[in-house]
Amino acid sequence: MKIAAIGDLHVTEDSTAPYRRLFAEMSDSADVILLCGDLTNFGKTREAEILAEDIRLCTVPVLGVLGNHDYECGQPEEVCRILHDGGMVVLDEQAHEIDGVGFAGVKGFLGGFGRGELAPFGEPMIKAFVNETNNEARKLENALRSLRTEKIVAVLHYSPVVETLQGEPMEIFQYLGSARLADALDRFDNIAAVFHGHAHHGSYEGKTMRGTPVYNVAQFVLRDTFGKPYVVMEV
Repeated sequence: MKIAAIGDLHVTEDSTAPYRRLFAEMSDSADVILLCGDLTNFGKTREAEILAEDIRLCTVPVLGVLGNHDYECGQPEEVCRILHDGGMVVLDEQAHEIDGVGFAGVKGFLGGFGRGELAPFGEPMIKAFVNETNNEARKLENALRSLRTEKIVAVLHYSPVVETLQGEPMEIFQYLGSARLADALDRFDNIAAVFHGHAHHGSYEGKTMRGTPVYNVAQFVLRDTFGKPYVVMEV
């Protein structure tokens, strides 16, 4: 199966068919299209509707997750509904299977890595913050566990590893992802690839402690690396 992946589309409400031509190209190049969050710029209804119009014309399945920008207007459920009506499978609580390959995904959350990882200690707001990260990791693990396919592809917005953040200021690494997501991934040995976005100035490739390959497919990273805003990979 060939997968075309892209993250950080940031569709604005004054856009006109912003990804129609690109999605047609991706549909011709792959069997599945993955969208790794920040699909809209502010999570506005019109932004989601514009993207849904382009998704509707894709000739292969489109799966993806929301990003932090898609929450800005406080209506992520409405964004999900519009994108779903456009033909996109929004991965979160529910995994999905296509031709024997399983797909599981969540937005993820921030929290840091290694010694810089935030602990659930102190003020209630800190504990609530860490609990949100833990909830996203639990949702990811539950979705992965529900699959019985030989191969699995994981889709995130926030990064599960430090390697794909290289190029970003180190001071903001804790805002770009969480090692708790990698902990969930490393409980499984049949994950073929993990795709995420969010780190616009990060690096393309990394891996979890167990060796699972992780790819930052934020379109800005891919343009710098490959000269085009998406990547095609065979699993």
